[in-house]
Amino acid sequence: MRTPLRSRQGCYGFALQGVLGADALLVDAPSDWPGLELVREPDDGHRPEEDSIGPSRAVLPLQRGWVEIERSPGRATFRLEEPPPDGDLVHPYLAPAAAVAARWAGRESFHAGAVISDGGAWALLGDKENGKSTTLAWLALHGHSVLVDDLLVLDGASALAGPRCIDLREEAAERLGAGEALGMVGLRERWRVKLGSVPAAVPLRGWFTLGWGDELTLERLQGPERMLTLLPYRAVALEPGAPEDLIALASLPVWRLRRPRHWDWLEPAAARLLEAISA
Repeated sequence: MRTPLRSRQGCYGFALQGVLGADALLVDAPSDWPGLELVREPDDGHRPEEDSIGPSRAVLPLQRGWVEIERSPGRATFRLEEPPPDGDLVHPYLAPAAAVAARWAGRESFHAGAVISDGGAWALLGDKENGKSTTLAWLALHGHSVLVDDLLVLDGASALAGPRCIDLREEAAERLGAGEALGMVGLRERWRVKLGSVPAAVPLRGWFTLGWGDELTLERLQGPERMLTLLPYRAVALEPGAPEDLIALASLPVWRLRRPRHWDWLEPAAARLLEAISA
């Protein structure tokens, strides 16, 4: 009896090779997603001090090591102090390498998550510890499909699926009553919330930028402020290959959501976000 062929699996717009143990974190990769092989090598001690991105090769420092990305063949070689299991390689280590490879493929990427509503994706932008992953986990636990947690890759106006998990900090996991303890991954302990299946790509509908404030506020941004809000969150800070694509992305609705930094305000803030999406 013949064994069925394994379907192409991937995330961030790439069909991944070398991570058979991470299938539960991946989606079925469409035929137009290019391949990206993930390789582990011992840390040779020659770590780069800063990012270096060229037209065909890039090296990036990482937590506890570094990664070399080669455009042809599509390959990311991770040199880490300890070789991570497949699931940890896919999330969180893959994201910076995927952002560079996406750049070579002519795609924009942002430090952002995204939730799906009515067949479209709404991106959540936020600085570190601004509540982005916690908000997305709350949405996922309340029946909303989360497309991606940490890196939003865009193919034109289409938002591409990320790994099927969200990693929380201890307090957020305790407050939400969710997450499997992973121990130390990278430089911190993580509690992993599993996500359901989603399409490989959905249209991007708009943006939310998250932050802290003295009260709960939601403001729709206008004019040049929309572009100025998006630019700091681009994952690869190089001149865009197609500036018109950035202009089109900034023409979508952009909202600024602020809430007090207290757990009692998480649910009202998420509800306000959902109201704006459905309006």
